[in-house]
Amino acid sequence: RALRSRYPNLRLVFLMTFQYGGYRPPDPVITLGEPRWYENGFARKWLIQAQIDQMASGVVDGRAGDLNYNTVAPWIGWGPYFWADGVNPRSDGLFWPSGDRQSDGVHLTQSGIDKAAGLLLTFFKTSPQTRCWFLNTGVTC
Repeated sequence: RALRSRYPNLRLVFLMTFQYGGYRPPDPVITLGEPRWYENGFARKWLIQAQIDQMASGVVDGRAGDLNYNTVAPWIGWGPYFWADGVNPRSDGLFWPSGDRQSDGVHLTQSGIDKAAGLLLTFFKTSPQTRCWFLNTGVTC
């Protein structure tokens, strides 16, 4: 709602997950590693589901608030799914070796940046919600 309020022409928002947080050194104060990064994906899923449910039933989720994309919020969907369990490849082969992270375990190295950029580019070129305007095909989404 805040995004739509600030940017009145905003119509679509794509949510994505973090890559992998298992390389971050332990910190007793700041918990930014795993399983937090993995579990953050569920918060995004629940937000998207709250909008789907509200648009189908008209009932506003008590936690998410009003997410009506016809009035106060943009349409919310999944962007590229970045999370993979470190060096254990997902079914599509994506994995995040430690070399994709800087020594702080959080920020990406050039190889990690290239991988993330490739995932984003593939998403925008292939998603039914984005490919028409991203590729400037002249076709309406």
